[in-house]
Amino acid sequence: MARKPFGFDRASRRQFLSHLTAGTLAVTVVPRHVLGGPGFIAPSERVRMAGIGVGGMGGGDVGTLTRLGAEYVALCDVDEQRAAGTWGGHKNARKYRDFREMLDKEAKGIDAVSVGTPDHTHAVATLAALKLGKHVYCQKPLTQTLAECRAVYETARKSGVMTSMGNQGHATEGARLTNEWIRSGLIGEVLEVHAWSDRAGKLWKQGIGRPKDTPPTPKTLDWDLWLGPRAYRPYNPAYAPHSWRGWLDFGTGALGDMGCHILDHPIWALELGAPTVVESRVTLDGSVVDGKPNNDSFPIASVIYYTFPGRNGRPPVHLTWYDGGLMPPAPPELPAGQRLPDNGVLYIGSKGKLFHSSHGGMPQVLPGELRDQALKVPKTMARSPGHYEEFIRACKGGPKPVANFDYSGPMTETVLLGVLSLRAPGTRLEWDSASLKVKGMPELDRLIRPEPRKGWEF
Repeated sequence: MARKPFGFDRASRRQFLSHLTAGTLAVTVVPRHVLGGPGFIAPSERVRMAGIGVGGMGGGDVGTLTRLGAEYVALCDVDEQRAAGTWGGHKNARKYRDFREMLDKEAKGIDAVSVGTPDHTHAVATLAALKLGKHVYCQKPLTQTLAECRAVYETARKSGVMTSMGNQGHATEGARLTNEWIRSGLIGEVLEVHAWSDRAGKLWKQGIGRPKDTPPTPKTLDWDLWLGPRAYRPYNPAYAPHSWRGWLDFGTGALGDMGCHILDHPIWALELGAPTVVESRVTLDGSVVDGKPNNDSFPIASVIYYTFPGRNGRPPVHLTWYDGGLMPPAPPELPAGQRLPDNGVLYIGSKGKLFHSSHGGMPQVLPGELRDQALKVPKTMARSPGHYEEFIRACKGGPKPVANFDYSGPMTETVLLGVLSLRAPGTRLEWDSASLKVKGMPELDRLIRPEPRKGWEF
């Protein structure tokens, strides 16, 4: 006896179809949340991803992208202990220590890759994914060195894939208001900008020499893979897993850590392009020094002066960066009892001033009389659905994320040029962006294009 289809007999099936033709045919697509419960995402709409560096912030990226529809089929981390939480939350994902092995085995089954490693391995991991034609989400700064940065965003442009860097504040409402208010002429022409961060030395040590003791490497850590393209040195907990940002060979200091969240906004709002001159002053022991700095870790505090040429009808801009507890003086128009944020930007215009905190914080204008005018400035920029949402949407065929590498690559170069100046404090560096060279200083080429270890070339 033939099995009745879907449990219908012929009479009930005819009756069911007659109801459809009688007026219910319009409701033929059942919403996914009805079929699969709240938040359900159909498998066909999931972005299949691999994660490289999935502890700490990298693990946070994996979690957020998963909630938004990514399916992580493979995860890679050189530190099993640090990655344990993320690995435990993705039990079906295949686990690796070496991202090169992971990409070789998983390339055919993934659409995109997230990179959340320390700064010094951003470039090699990102370039490996780009060359396979995979969409890439990479934490900031995009790379550790200038030549790596140029290679990454030029490769991304040629590949045609979707990209985004982890400067989350680029998607905020405050970032858009800053752009709209400045471009409307609300505070007049901006010739001077001050940006600062209190991060230096707070979460890691700076101004220190290389440790001399050589404790055993934890069994859960593959130290050689952690070093990646950088020269071998013995393991020490002063480097990993938490304090690598303060070391010249692995991190980019406070400027690299926070500059992508802070300098992002004046670079964007003022369309600054590449600077032509940069010069730094640093403190190693509390006093200002010039000449040869500590060659192991970043200085205790620094002030970096950038000069940007006029562009797109705008005048030249002088931008000053402060860190390690240094800040610009508070503007006299600031109301009594109010202070500048611990991390932020101050714009000095011909008609007024504007300041905001890090990560696209909501802007405020000075003097107070400008506030009513600010509220009347038209909202001309498209609003973002969210930083991570932009990336997932792009991977599914949507528009480019606003923080794509075409923007965040050149922005990172500006940040890294400031980092480079810390290696020659007190020296005026004239920058030729087209050739990636400091004019008349070939001795800096080795820092712009450091030689990677064998097997880690890009």
